[in-house]
Formats: sequence, C-alpha cells, structure tokens
Amino acid sequence: MLALLLVAVSAGLSNLAASLGIGVAGVTAATRLRVGLVFGAFEAAMPLIGLVIGSGLASGAGQWARWAGGAVLIGMGALAILRPSRDPAAPAGVSLGRLLLSGLALSLDNLAIGFALGTLHVPILVGALVIAAVSVAMSLVGLEIGSRVGAAAGRRGEQVSGVILAGVGAAMAAGLL
Repeated sequence: MLALLLVAVSAGLSNLAASLGIGVAGVTAATRLRVGLVFGAFEAAMPLIGLVIGSGLASGAGQWARWAGGAVLIGMGALAILRPSRDPAAPAGVSLGRLLLSGLALSLDNLAIGFALGTLHVPILVGALVIAAVSVAMSLVGLEIGSRVGAAAGRRGEQVSGVILAGVGAAMAAGLL
C-alpha cells in the first residue's frame, strides 16, 4: 500500500503544480469542484487505459506523452501570459475546455502507471481510485495556495498563472514532474 501511495503522490505532483497556476488567476467554489473532478477523473482513467493497451504501448507512451503534455501546458501558459488582463471584478474561473485539456495533458504520462500497478499486485480499480483521491486532494491544496498567491499578485494574477503553467509544462517535458 505504501508503494501505491508513493505512486499516487508522484502522479499528483503535476496536478498540484498546475492547480497552483489555475488558482493564481482566482477560483470560485464551482472552479474548485470542476478542477477536482476533472483532474481526478483523468488521473483515475489513464492508468486503467494504460493497463488495457498493454505494457509495450504504455511504457513507450511515457516519453512522448510527457513531451506532448508539457507542450500543451506551455502553450496554455503562453496564452495566459499574452492575453490582456481581465477585469479584476469579473468572476474567477477556468473554462471547461481549458480544464479538460489541462487534465488530459497532465495525465498522459500516467498511461505507464497502469502497467506498473499490475506489477505491484494492486487491484487496478483500487489503484485508480487511490490515485484519483490523492490527485483531487493535491489539486485542491494547489488551488488554495494559488488563490492566495493570486490575491497577492493582484491584476497580474493571470500572467503569474501563465508563467506557472508554462513552468509546469517545461518541468513535465524535462521529466522533472
């Protein structure tokens, strides 16, 4: 069980970091719920898909998936940096499309985790649920910390958010997350 928790925390680190970036731009209760549900669903589904497609494809997908996911996050961060600041009085939140794209990008490299769970002799459904629960918890912590940083950043919150997302993407592509 300790190995499963360590895998779950490792998988959730990128979600924690990305949630910091999302939270900096400001979040509502609805955003917190959507981020937790979307990130948790992707984190639970990708290991299951990895197990289904098999070890050869799943382990081969790890490297390209990391680069593709990193590139998507860097692009999303660049867009947040370059677009004009929104009115600070406007309601905070993130579009569902952007959130789904983030969830997919962050979880692509988790395809290989499905095969790894099989070698740990962990029931795959239990593994997926533990990974999802840890991911949701880490995402919510990231949103809270990011929200506090965003309040301190003021009008530049979206640009700070973009820098964080681009940084997460770069770290992910480099294999650091």
